[in-house]
Amino acid sequence: MKLGLATRFFLVLLAATALVACGMFVIMQWSIDRGFLRYVNTLELERLERLGGVLEDRYAAAGGWDFLRDEPLALPRLLVQSLPPGEPRPEHLDRLERRLERRQGRREQAPPPGMSHLFELRVQLLDSERRHLGGSRAPLPAEALTALRVQGETVGYLGLVPQKNLADVRQLRFLKEQKLALALVAGLTLVVSALLALPLARRLVRPLRDLAAASRRLASGAYGERVPVTTRDELGQLAGDFNLLALTLQQNENARRQWIADISHELRTPLSVLRGEIEALQDGVRPLTGAALASLHTESLRLARLVDDLYQLSLSDLGALQYRKEALDPVALLLSALEPLRPRFAAKGIALHEAIAAGGDFKVLADRQRLHQLFGNLLDNARKYTDPPGRLDLRVERRGLTLSIELCDSAPAVPEAALERLFDRLYRVEGSRSRSTGGAGLGLAICRSIAAAHEGTLTARPSSLGGLCLTLTLPLLPEGR
Repeated sequence: MKLGLATRFFLVLLAATALVACGMFVIMQWSIDRGFLRYVNTLELERLERLGGVLEDRYAAAGGWDFLRDEPLALPRLLVQSLPPGEPRPEHLDRLERRLERRQGRREQAPPPGMSHLFELRVQLLDSERRHLGGSRAPLPAEALTALRVQGETVGYLGLVPQKNLADVRQLRFLKEQKLALALVAGLTLVVSALLALPLARRLVRPLRDLAAASRRLASGAYGERVPVTTRDELGQLAGDFNLLALTLQQNENARRQWIADISHELRTPLSVLRGEIEALQDGVRPLTGAALASLHTESLRLARLVDDLYQLSLSDLGALQYRKEALDPVALLLSALEPLRPRFAAKGIALHEAIAAGGDFKVLADRQRLHQLFGNLLDNARKYTDPPGRLDLRVERRGLTLSIELCDSAPAVPEAALERLFDRLYRVEGSRSRSTGGAGLGLAICRSIAAAHEGTLTARPSSLGGLCLTLTLPLLPEGR
């Protein structure tokens, strides 16, 4: 069975909580065991210290340890005297005394069964020669023995066999209650974690589900689809990226539809003219003369140029334009493109003013044919859209690591809002829509595409002469190449 993302999130959160709860339970249980045992041993050492004081007083009163040898139950009774004031006599002492009385005279010295954990049976009393006087016979290291002194003289040693494990019923009952409470807390933690993990997992997955549903709608063509950005984390960033993708697809789809509509419009006009003229010749409305054939030829050339421009742009979009780049002089190439156009500028009454940086040995890595096409398009564009008498300033200068070529012409001006749209395909400023001067609106789009292929830029701004200023920048090759 395939688990959903929310279920997996839930299981991961629950497993992590269970692991932490179990780990805490084990560590706390171990800590309670060790801590409580340490606490019990500390209390017993305090009790042993009080017992030492009682033994010292009894030794001083009796003048020796003979009272212990004569009375086997003397040590357990002294233990009762060492209890803090107000503490009741332990119930097990009566049973211990009875068992010790029954065992008097026996040679075996092992503690009574089931009572080896008792403090009274783990106490060890030695005389000054470290001979056993009473209590446990288990060997103890010297550092575990406390000297008993009477009038500054060591009269014996008192020790206690440490308790390694708890065996007292009351102590074990207390530990059991603590562990049970700890287990209940761990179990309650798991239940609360499960109750919180389920809605949390659903909340974490909900944006992903919404995004997946929106992606399916986007794939079906609903480019207006958007998802709300409700957080600033990675999910919010993902939602923002999705919205940006949807917006880009929507813009591209709108551009594609507009592109198709504009192409249809641009092709319809010359085809309509050709069809009208041919039908006029067929119907005899217009005689078949050289002028009529020249008109047909002109319209067919215009249609061929439009189709060729469209083909060039499509190749550029597909990255299929072939560029054979080499190191060349862009200024010489610019002048070679300008030379055949000089008579046309002069015929239209447009004065050329050239300002080319002197002594500049400029080299760029470019395709000679494409760069010549770029220069020719820019120069011819300035010639077409400059009113006579006019002026064109051509400036070439070096700016850091780039070569800047500016073509600034005189009136007419281009509206500010139309400056950036000049590079849109099939866009023409309203004042130049007449096909007697204006083209199909593809020239500058092709120019920018060629500039971008050479890692350059092509921008437009108002000219100080009253017209348009186009600035082309190309990266220069390092000197010596």
